[in-house]
Amino acid sequence: MSDELRAAVRDVLPGVRADLEALIRIPSVSADPAAAGEVLRSAQATAALLRDAGMPEVEILDDVEGCAPAVLARYPAPPGAPTVLLYAHHDVQPTGDPSGWTSPPFQPVERDGRLYGRGSSDDKAGIAAHLAALRAHGGRPPVGVTVFVEGEEEIGSPTLGAFLERHRDELAADVIVLADSDNVELGTPSFTTSLRGMCSCVVELRALRHGAHSGGFGGVAPDALTALCRLLATLHDDVGNVAVDGLLTGKPFDFDYPEDRFRAEAAMLDGVALIGDGSIAERLWTRPSATVLAIDATPVADASNTLAPAARAKVGLRLAPGDDPDRALAALRRHLEQHTPWGLHVTVSDGRTAQSHAIDASGPMFDAARRAFRAAYGREVVDIGQGGTIPFIAEFAAAFPAAAILVTSAGADPECRAHSTDESLPLADFERACLAEALLLAELASTGS
Repeated sequence: MSDELRAAVRDVLPGVRADLEALIRIPSVSADPAAAGEVLRSAQATAALLRDAGMPEVEILDDVEGCAPAVLARYPAPPGAPTVLLYAHHDVQPTGDPSGWTSPPFQPVERDGRLYGRGSSDDKAGIAAHLAALRAHGGRPPVGVTVFVEGEEEIGSPTLGAFLERHRDELAADVIVLADSDNVELGTPSFTTSLRGMCSCVVELRALRHGAHSGGFGGVAPDALTALCRLLATLHDDVGNVAVDGLLTGKPFDFDYPEDRFRAEAAMLDGVALIGDGSIAERLWTRPSATVLAIDATPVADASNTLAPAARAKVGLRLAPGDDPDRALAALRRHLEQHTPWGLHVTVSDGRTAQSHAIDASGPMFDAARRAFRAAYGREVVDIGQGGTIPFIAEFAAAFPAAAILVTSAGADPECRAHSTDESLPLADFERACLAEALLLAELASTGS
């Protein structure tokens, strides 16, 4: 069966690649209200591809208030076989400044073995990998398959919880494959087993009722921007560890993340030091981090010799797996209020929160998955964490607590630059991911329901 599936995947890949490129050409930016028509067009194209792949039941659903159009397709399980839910999302991030792209973001281009374009890796590759697995099985997989392609992941999946509740029966599965993560490196299959949570806030400091001449009053009256800089500096100690009291630290991974590789992947400039202490994997995956995401200030070109009466910043925390985002946000608020210098008036406005998640990747379903991915990649699977947050994973875990949740990559690697300019997908690993998913369906058929 393995050799037959390898041949079948090779046969279907050219068509799958063409379909992936067609999806990339649709600018389905969910954050842009003006692109709502393109998001719908993307859902329609995805639904048509799933019908062509042999799925007998395909729907476009937007029956939850405020929901972007999602695609739900179902193939019933043969007697005694488990059901697998395959997840991806068809919406994409905004492109940012088009001049930062080597080629137009919605015109797929291959260069040096990578396919460039917005959504190439995040996450239209996930849709394409699911198509490849279905087509490799001739549209008749040996297990039940439900494909769910969301349309609002890039804006935080705001209605996903309500959607899962409304369609619980249609989405119920023994195994949930969430193809929206990265491999730890090119050529190494990786299962993401922990993700950090997140919270954010906006802090505003006020020092004066109005701006004042810096020569006439400076040196005695504080300006809000200087005070804000001092406050933001208290978020870290001198080494760079987060200095907000009350945040948790998770269990470290036994993973060697070489410093030179991290520097290259993070695009760090020569001579810039790493912050924090402990292993890179520990700092990145299981400890909190704090980031000043934005500051409202007078542009340099418009500067005058004036004490700023008010200044504000947006601050974000990434949280260790197991930490509670509401509790962490309260700790951040206390820190900012208690460390505001010189008696300035401080206001902290709460922002977004998202749950962390940890997965126990053991049991027969995960054993089957490791066999499939090992056979496809020729290497053992590595369990990794993610420094980022994928909120929908916790939503799925809460909705379907008995299901085995497998967080995989459809070929994306640390060089894919998702959310940035020149997003790309390594085509060799994309092919391996397609084969792995086809093999996974065959392996799961032997486990029973």
